[in-house]
Amino acid sequence: MENFSRFVLARPSRFAGLLALLFIAGGAAIAFLVPNASERNAYPGLPGYEANTQITTTYGTGGYERPYVPVVTLPEGLTVDDPGVRADLGRAFDAAEQQTGGRVASYPTTGDRAFVGGDGRVTFGLVYGGPVEQGGLPGSALGEGAVLGETIVAAIEPELPTGATVEVTGLDALATGSDAGGLNVPIKLAITIGAALVVLGWVFRSALALVPLLLALVAIPISFLGLLAASLFIEVHETTIIMLPLFGIGLAIDYALIVVARWREEQAGGRSGAEAVHRAMATAGHAVVFSSIAVAIGLATMVVLPIPLLRSLGVGGMVVTAASAAVTLTLLPLVLAGSGRRLDRTGRTSSLERDRSASRVWTAWARGVVRYRRPVAIGSASVLLALSVVALGINLNVPVTDDLARSGPGRDALVSLEGAGVPSGVLTSFDVYVPPGTDAVQVADAAAAVPGIAAVVTGTGPQWQRHGSALLTVLPVAEGGSAAGRETVQGVRDAVDQGVLVGGNVTQQMDYVDLTYGAFPWMLALVALVTFAVLARAFRSLLLPLKAILVNLLSLGAVLGAMVVFWQWGWGTQALLGIQPNGAIGTFVPVTIFAFLYGLSMDYEVFLLARMREEYDRLGSTREAVVHGVSRTGRLVTSAALILFFSFASMATGGELDVAIFASGVALGILLDATLIRSLLVPATVAMLGRWNWWLPAWGAWLLRVPPAPLPPDVPAPALEPVHAR
Repeated sequence: MENFSRFVLARPSRFAGLLALLFIAGGAAIAFLVPNASERNAYPGLPGYEANTQITTTYGTGGYERPYVPVVTLPEGLTVDDPGVRADLGRAFDAAEQQTGGRVASYPTTGDRAFVGGDGRVTFGLVYGGPVEQGGLPGSALGEGAVLGETIVAAIEPELPTGATVEVTGLDALATGSDAGGLNVPIKLAITIGAALVVLGWVFRSALALVPLLLALVAIPISFLGLLAASLFIEVHETTIIMLPLFGIGLAIDYALIVVARWREEQAGGRSGAEAVHRAMATAGHAVVFSSIAVAIGLATMVVLPIPLLRSLGVGGMVVTAASAAVTLTLLPLVLAGSGRRLDRTGRTSSLERDRSASRVWTAWARGVVRYRRPVAIGSASVLLALSVVALGINLNVPVTDDLARSGPGRDALVSLEGAGVPSGVLTSFDVYVPPGTDAVQVADAAAAVPGIAAVVTGTGPQWQRHGSALLTVLPVAEGGSAAGRETVQGVRDAVDQGVLVGGNVTQQMDYVDLTYGAFPWMLALVALVTFAVLARAFRSLLLPLKAILVNLLSLGAVLGAMVVFWQWGWGTQALLGIQPNGAIGTFVPVTIFAFLYGLSMDYEVFLLARMREEYDRLGSTREAVVHGVSRTGRLVTSAALILFFSFASMATGGELDVAIFASGVALGILLDATLIRSLLVPATVAMLGRWNWWLPAWGAWLLRVPPAPLPPDVPAPALEPVHAR
């Protein structure tokens, strides 16, 4: 990297002009990408998705959409079998169908007693809203689409017999309190930038604090240019457009922060001008290169999955990582060599004194960790292991009603329904598409024979029969979010003829989980192998990269466990974010959290271990390498983690619920990584391994094309120079 920095500084006008051109082009790319970003969540190749697509294409309703369930309670002494009541109910449900532009299954329209409670006073319907432009919900996240409840009540109520009441329930009606709402993107960016300025001001105490932010503001438009190029091959989702600037600010500032801090350290050590820049690039710049590769490797797990949303997020993350690293390695040397000393003029004497010696606080901390390395390692690892055990109970399925709103009209309607003997599984009713040429009656009989099915219903008219095909609606006994409910869905899939398509929200979720997490262990193994090779070359060691991978996997397990506590159990969620959790973790959340956190955790791992490796090469003592490495990087890693934490924490304050869960998970993971892992577990385990950290036999060195490092002696090193309070 030193040779590269010399190459850049020898051609300042060319690189400055190129970056300016890319910056301008990036602005144009933003203007093009934002209005053309996709809002749909497509999962091509998944049987459940293909079934739902066929259903909505042919009939315009149903499929992935969850039904709204209006529950009608007749007055005392009146039942659905009394004269004129069925006709009144028929007009009421017809009105709901007309108002929503959708499809309604009910006792009057199908004649099936499954829609009637045991005493005959309670009856319900299944309302599938029309197309989106008419208020429908195809493909929307739970509780976040257009709310049809009020429209349905307004349509049904006037047609009911005197004294009858109507309430609406359903998964969406019960989950309406789960919408994250919150702040828009500009406000989130303002929070992130403001937090970054505070942290950078505390670190640098001079105008130099503005330099990392400048680099971030240059890198973000350039990353949009890369995303525009990628849009020729992939579908760019709107979530990527939101995520990219928030992630980019944090990451670009992190990279610049590390390099600028090392440049100041070189200045304090007596180097000046271009030589200080070259030295900083040879050390911190080298770490940025390997760090960006590690981040990209983690994000690659999302790119290889055949899920357009995940692929878009993965590509967006890789693009902004590449742009952040590229700007740091080109623009930053130009700024530091040209204006760095002037920008750092305020308080320059005290700044040089601070940077000349290691942090007193972090030195004392590191010496304490090294001294008590075994209890520190056991204690921190125990906390992480305990959370990882909790993660084994993660729920990636559709929420069940017991975990949704405990009060309100939706809950009242469900209580009335269950009180009449109707199973709550009807809230997860699903559609079956019978293609032309297939006997719909035989398919209905086969599905009805599956254990756990309350009824299989159909109707007449274009809402149920089109172009030779037929639509069946299956009413299960158990909710689709339960194990019994999923078994019922699979039973129907196994029972129907080949060519018959079983749709529904639960069906698609089941396929998604099977596809994404069935292949996940293999992807994890591949990512670990590639990471091992990259880090082994960076650290010239076989054990350090292996330990880094194991610690990162432990970190991931701990974060998922914390997500179970916070979002699945709901401990503190309402108090901290004002969001009602629904007892489940979004299906895309764990793999996305892994992709982002794996790279970001390796980011900090590289910064810390690269400095330890450098100090070991200088001192020859593992213990002193740990102390020097932590004392020099502890404040920087903590500051970088704070900036990234605020980036993702601001993202968690609004938008879709799944995005809020994902962003809060990454933010929590960054805090865990900067505290339990980088400040405790990593230095403690490095100190425990001693000279074995640096072992690289000749055969390994030959494979990696680096000099070998046979098992070296681990000798004591001189004590650190006295440090001054900061």
